[in-house]
Amino acid sequence: MTRLMPLLLTAWAGLRRGGRRPSRSEPFTVASISQGTSLVLRMAAVATVAVAVTAASPALGAMGAKGGPGTPGSAAPVTPKMDGHWVGTWVSMPQLTEPGNMPPAPFTQDNLVLADSTLRQTIHTSTGGRQMRLRFSNAFGGTALPITRISVALPAGGQAGVSAIKPGTSQPVTFHGQPGVVIPVGAQAVSDPLNFELAPRSNLTVTIYLAEGQNSNAITSHPGSRTTSYLLSGDHVDAGDLPGATSADHWYFLSALEVWSKHTTAAAAIVGDSLTDGRGSTTNMNNRWPDQLLDRLQSHSSTGQIAILNQAAGGNRVLNDGLGPNALARLDRDVLVQSGVKWQILFEGVNDIGTAEATEVAQKKVAADLIAAYDQMITRAHTQGIRVYGATLTPFGANTAYDDAQGYREAARQTVNQWIRTSRRFDAVIDFDRTTRDPANPRQLLPAYDVGDHLHLNPAGYKALADAVPTRLFKDEPLPRGFGFN
Repeated sequence: MTRLMPLLLTAWAGLRRGGRRPSRSEPFTVASISQGTSLVLRMAAVATVAVAVTAASPALGAMGAKGGPGTPGSAAPVTPKMDGHWVGTWVSMPQLTEPGNMPPAPFTQDNLVLADSTLRQTIHTSTGGRQMRLRFSNAFGGTALPITRISVALPAGGQAGVSAIKPGTSQPVTFHGQPGVVIPVGAQAVSDPLNFELAPRSNLTVTIYLAEGQNSNAITSHPGSRTTSYLLSGDHVDAGDLPGATSADHWYFLSALEVWSKHTTAAAAIVGDSLTDGRGSTTNMNNRWPDQLLDRLQSHSSTGQIAILNQAAGGNRVLNDGLGPNALARLDRDVLVQSGVKWQILFEGVNDIGTAEATEVAQKKVAADLIAAYDQMITRAHTQGIRVYGATLTPFGANTAYDDAQGYREAARQTVNQWIRTSRRFDAVIDFDRTTRDPANPRQLLPAYDVGDHLHLNPAGYKALADAVPTRLFKDEPLPRGFGFN
């Protein structure tokens, strides 16, 4: 089998590429995975022999199980350092980039973005690990996304939003052993595992280079990064710093970071809008309420292995698309198929109420529709063995856009909150309304928490939300009998 495997791999590569040997510098194409049905038939006889020989070779079978996909040109495959599983440690909710959030000039041209450009971004981990992998998304791209090279490194000083990296920490990222990848429209790409030490609550720099750029003005990003990224013409993936780079407070293409973790490590995914995305928090300080909840969890040994995945976007809605797909539509992508998720926190609905017409009929309908949507989201998460915690909607009284003089929208908020508190459909309730409302005027936020628009919170208000989440909700307990039936 030792002699047969190279012949099989060479033959397969030749058939896949029309007899042409693969180039080490050629990007791996995700679309190629789903092509070549006829090639499968042509290789069937050889594959049958290979399966038989592999079954007769326990040592080779074990190596394949540990090594995962082949890595052409790699000296040795990355193997797991322990028995474990992949868990997301950071995410950003992919969405279509609005014109005002596109890469700044000259990085956006007519139907061409980031051609011959380097993009450096920093992200903030929740749990740590010794092995990691990245996910890149082309969910909303108008054309395929060709990424030429990628590296990861620790940022200078360990800080978020800096352009410099710590010397000696940069490592290349590969896809199927290749330095680049072409991601089809609507798809994502997962990198090869990489040996890289990541501490909990630390920052990581991810640098990508696009030689050709993306031939479209429809691209995937997360505008509300509250973290500074850097763009510079040319290939500077290995550069220690990017002097003269253009800055932008957005993330592009990067959608997740995962770490190989112990089986006791798990993640909580938060579905939300701008209140969870961090409107009113401090850029490059990671003080949104999910960040501050993570700080609490990490301060206790019993919850130190809980990752927090912030799947929120400003302007997002539950029932209808707004900024990004509606929560019902994105639940599978953002929660149910995320690696290692055991819990979901649902804190969304204020934009549905605030954008529905301010009439009694319209507000009664949106409240009923929200309740039905919550019930659907609970059912779908329970089917996957995920507990769902409901957070009550916070006040927006005196907000210019959402508050109405007749109080129809406030009545809808109260109806929804009453159902969250009393329906017993959620596995637990987190009462953010009670935490943030002004006792002297319960329709409005407490002034000490109000960022000024009477809708969003300041860092102190986000700390209050984080402190209102009981840490006992994240105990690793068996699911009750009958869980998931509805």
